Amino acid sequence: MILHQMYDSIQNIKTLRVKVSSVERLEENFSSANSEYKVQTRPRKLYFRNPDKKLEVLFNTELYGRKALVKPHVFPYFTISLDPTGNIMRKNQHYSINELGYTFIGNSIALTISKDKNGLNNFTYLGKANKNGYSCYFLQYENKNYAYIDYVVCEKETATSIAYKLNVNDYLLRHKNDLLNDFGYLKKGTTLKVPTLYCKKANLFIDDHLMVPISLSLYDDKGLFESYDFSNVQINKPFLEDEFNRDNKNYGF
Repeated sequence: MILHQMYDSIQNIKTLRVKVSSVERLEENFSSANSEYKVQTRPRKLYFRNPDKKLEVLFNTELYGRKALVKPHVFPYFTISLDPTGNIMRKNQHYSINELGYTFIGNSIALTISKDKNGLNNFTYLGKANKNGYSCYFLQYENKNYAYIDYVVCEKETATSIAYKLNVNDYLLRHKNDLLNDFGYLKKGTTLKVPTLYCKKANLFIDDHLMVPISLSLYDDKGLFESYDFSNVQINKPFLEDEFNRDNKNYGF
């Protein structure tokens, strides 16, 4: 019931403002970041800011096409247009800006349930808990059958397209096959090791009012590989006309 309500709430999100603290395993080390972003879901528009790295990103296909405007407030300082799925924007990142927001999380959980033979039976409800100042339902997912199997690359497939096709974690697939910086087509017939599921274990805290995730931690066979904590969550609050325009006086493009 909780997961179904969460999925319905996510489907009804039209606008989102949120702050995120992330921890991601990059090879054998962990990288942490604090960022904030705004998302309009339909049509998709996004503004992202990482104050620690002094970085701003703006994505609005109506004004700027399929490229994202990226402004580093360090050398070389000027605004550049980059492919959100290209190697520059994806380097040392588990996800691209296309996955920011709750839609990707909700779809990944739904597909994990449908792919897992035991589905909901691998979820355990552990009661109510306070997380990041929110009253939450605490759920845990675990599948001890998580493993890696062989996959033969087909024509015009990338690591990302394979991950989407199989509903597995893109970064884990790349890391397992030494493809961390390979974002192009893979050689047809190549055999990859791919995980059978998106993760082996997950801890999920869902706000009991907003019914969206407040904290999400995912584990593979080695342990924690990524966690995300959300705060200052604002849903369906209207955006101003220039919210996704580079000329917005609050932006530095």
